[in-house]
Amino acid sequence: MAQSQIFSGEFRDQFHELLIWRRDVRRFRREPLPPGLLRKLLDLATLAPSVGLSEPWRFVLVERAETRAGIRAVFRQSNAEALAGYSGEQAALYAGLKLSGLDEAPVHLAVYADRLTQQGSGLGRATMPEMLEYSTVGAITTLWLAARAWGVGMGWVSILDPQRVNTILSVPAEWQLVAYLCLGYPEAEAAIPELERAGWEHRRREPLPLLER
Repeated sequence: MAQSQIFSGEFRDQFHELLIWRRDVRRFRREPLPPGLLRKLLDLATLAPSVGLSEPWRFVLVERAETRAGIRAVFRQSNAEALAGYSGEQAALYAGLKLSGLDEAPVHLAVYADRLTQQGSGLGRATMPEMLEYSTVGAITTLWLAARAWGVGMGWVSILDPQRVNTILSVPAEWQLVAYLCLGYPEAEAAIPELERAGWEHRRREPLPLLER
């Protein structure tokens, strides 16, 4: 019988700290990551659970200057459209937010879910096909925590038009964009989310109600 892995109380305390200090980073230093670190972090990300062991995640490393310029253009347009949806003080506050690290981050990474993956033989997806995207989110979360453990910041850029991103990156039609990520060393670190520090929103303080049926 395989021996169960028991983690120490010290490890659990450190894991708690890791969760607290994991942040959506938008302000990066421009220095590159050490050789091999990104690959190590991606290898850790692929230890995430996936429906039917389908491992549907697909990673696209965006390095060419012209490709990044195209992504930044999509962000600028999408951000302008989002700003137009606010008014008054909220619009002014939104306009002052830094909502991406696209200009400074040394690593740009697009993460997709392959909707036609044959791995896993479709187990668990007949009733909930969206589990492929959820599995990919699990890999992204694992990557986020792994990156933080190495002192690397990660930011999730969601103010983008997925179809335009797909066209720029020339990915297969069956791939669904789940995340466009920026990774690099943060300018500074904080346990409080930047949007909370900027006064945009506040994290829930009371426990989330637990429904019982």
